[in-house]
Amino acid sequence: MSAVSISALSNLYATRAKTLAPAQIWPEHEGDLISLAYGFAAPELFPTDDLLSATAEVLAEDAAEALNYGPTYAGLVQFVVNRLRAQGTPAEADNVLISYGSSQVLALLPQVFIDPGDVVIVEGPTFMGAVRHFALAGARLITVNVDDEGLDIDALEATLRDLAKRGQRPKFIYTIPTFHNPSGTLMPLERRRRLVALAKEYGVLVVEDDAYGDLYFENPPPPRLSALDHEGWVVQVGTFSKILAPGLRMGWACGNRDIIQRLASFKLEGSSGPFLTRMVERYCADGRLERHIADLRAAYRVRRDLMLAAIAREWPPDVRVAKPEGGFFVWARLPQGLSATALLAEAEKHGVTFVPGKHFYADGRGDNAFRLSFSFVPPAHIADGIARIGAAFRTLG
Repeated sequence: MSAVSISALSNLYATRAKTLAPAQIWPEHEGDLISLAYGFAAPELFPTDDLLSATAEVLAEDAAEALNYGPTYAGLVQFVVNRLRAQGTPAEADNVLISYGSSQVLALLPQVFIDPGDVVIVEGPTFMGAVRHFALAGARLITVNVDDEGLDIDALEATLRDLAKRGQRPKFIYTIPTFHNPSGTLMPLERRRRLVALAKEYGVLVVEDDAYGDLYFENPPPPRLSALDHEGWVVQVGTFSKILAPGLRMGWACGNRDIIQRLASFKLEGSSGPFLTRMVERYCADGRLERHIADLRAAYRVRRDLMLAAIAREWPPDVRVAKPEGGFFVWARLPQGLSATALLAEAEKHGVTFVPGKHFYADGRGDNAFRLSFSFVPPAHIADGIARIGAAFRTLG
C-alpha cells in the first residue's frame, strides 16, 4: 500500500493539465492528431431523434410543471429504483438520490464523510477525477493495487488489518469493480463477496462506481456489490452518461437511507431539475433506453475488437494488453525499462496521443502503463492510431 499528500496530488494535476492541453482535449483543434485519450461517448451514437421526441412529449403534456420551479421528477426516481431492483440491488425511493451525473455524488461524498487527515482507500490505477475530490477534502489516500481481476482483495485485507492495529478506520473504499477505468478489468464474483464481507468486518463503507456496468460485450457482469450487500455497507454510484448522453448530467446514488439523506442535505441546489428529469424518464420509460444500450454494446464491441486486432498486428509482443469484456478502455503494460511518458512523446510526433498511466495513480506510479480509449475515436481511425503507436515503439527500439 502507499499514501499520498495533497501537495503531491496537486503537482500531479498540474502536470496532467500540461499534458492534456486544450489543443488535445477538444477534437475540433486536433488537426491530424488521432486521440485515443478521451473517455468520451461516441457522439454519432447519441439517440438524438428519440431525445427530441421525448422533449416534445414532455412539453406538450406537462410544460407547466416541467418548466417551472419544482422538485426532481418522482417518475425518474422510480425508474432508477426499478432498474436497480432488476439488477438485484435492493432499492426504494428514499434510498436513491438523483444527481447531476455521478461526478456530483463523488464530490458530495467527501463533504459528508471526510475531515482532514481521514483515511480513504483507493485503487491503483483508478479514476482520478473522483480521487481529486477526496484529496481536496484533506483525505490521506492509501492506494491498493489493481491486478488482472480488479482490486487486490488480499492486499486490501492486509491494509485494513494494519490500519485496525493502529486504531484507524478508513472513511470509505472507492472502487470500480465493473469494466474498470482505466484498466478495463472485471472483478469476479468471489472477490466481490470478499470485499463486501471485509466492509462488514471492518466497518468500512464501500463506494461502488458503476459507470460502465451496462456496457458488457459478451456476458453480463457478476452482481453489483450493492446487490451482494444486505447491511448497508455499499453506496452504488451510477450515471446515464455512458448509456445515454454525458451532456444530460444525470446520475444517481443508492445506499443506506441515512447516507442518502446526508448526501441530499449537501446538494444545496436541491432538485436536479423538473424538466430534465421528466425528459430523461420519458425517454427511458418505454424501453428505448434498453434498446439503445443494446446498440451501444454492439457498436463499442466492434471498436474494441478493431483496436485489439490492430495491437496484435502492430505492437511488440512483450506489451501486455488484456481484453476488456466491456466499458471504454484498453490498458497496456510496458516491458521493463520502457516509459509511457517517453512513448507518448514519440507517439505524438507520429500524430497520435493517449494517457500515460501515471495520471491514474494517486501515489505517482504508473509510468509503465498507459490507457487507450476506443469509445470516442471513429472506427476508421482506430487501426491507424494503433499503427502510429507501433511506429513510435519501433523508433524507441
